[in-house]
Amino acid sequence: MAAKLLDGKALASTMREEIRCRAAALKERTGVTPGLGVILVGDDPASRSYVTAKERALAEAGMASVDIRLSATTTQEELLATVARLNADPKVHGILVQLPLPKGLDTDAIIRAIAPEKDVDGFTPENVGRMVLGETCYLPCTPHGVLQMLMRAGVETSGRHAVVIGRSNIVGKPMAMLLSRKGPGGNATVTICHTGTKDLASYTRQADILVVASGRPNTVTGDMVKPGAVVIDVGVNRVPCAGTKTGYRLCGDCDFESVSQVASLMTPVPGGVGPMTITMLLENTCLAAERAASCG
Repeated sequence: MAAKLLDGKALASTMREEIRCRAAALKERTGVTPGLGVILVGDDPASRSYVTAKERALAEAGMASVDIRLSATTTQEELLATVARLNADPKVHGILVQLPLPKGLDTDAIIRAIAPEKDVDGFTPENVGRMVLGETCYLPCTPHGVLQMLMRAGVETSGRHAVVIGRSNIVGKPMAMLLSRKGPGGNATVTICHTGTKDLASYTRQADILVVASGRPNTVTGDMVKPGAVVIDVGVNRVPCAGTKTGYRLCGDCDFESVSQVASLMTPVPGGVGPMTITMLLENTCLAAERAASCG
């Protein structure tokens, strides 16, 4: 029996309407419009496409966008000065620096320069530390989106064995932390696998919940999945496809055809985790504006 699909696009639509109502209520109550400062350095086509999608989502949610485009020759000092300007702008409640940055720029230093209260990506050491400690913070958007998908689909995580493939600071590590911490969507026993893991299938076959964020197509095939498992495919890869106008198609990190025949629930690619990432960015930006208004 084929897996039931977890429709990230539909859930994102529902949540964005909830966020739009919150943003409208905040504006009516306080006069504050949630605002996100978006910095794009260089002209990478994928980054430009992502930023455009985020800006469109902000507009649809009734939020303001402060768009800053910088050339690929921007210096570290110029970029830090831009971040500092947005830190000081009361109309900007969240700051997003689109990654990756061009070579020659120190990404860690730029991220650390963002004020923690405006770090709606959840990347600064302050927010990462608070997440680890279980304190109030902005959660990284993709793992937070996955958590929302699991919770709203009624997937029980407490006492379950979750296996996360990938150890990036953006997805793998925070995903494992969120699944293991106390509270809703947590209390799972978590195993982290990565490129140094030997006999990957021996771990994935134990997973009640399998989150795949390896960045490589066909990392997981159907014979590697426990029957009835919930599979979250975070990957987005372009693979050659002669039958399309672009010459490629999008796929995840799992072999969808075989895995979907074994799992009970599974996210598609596209239309799964992707829409939720931008949705949680909107959520964090709205939350930042609400907090700023309550302190003002």
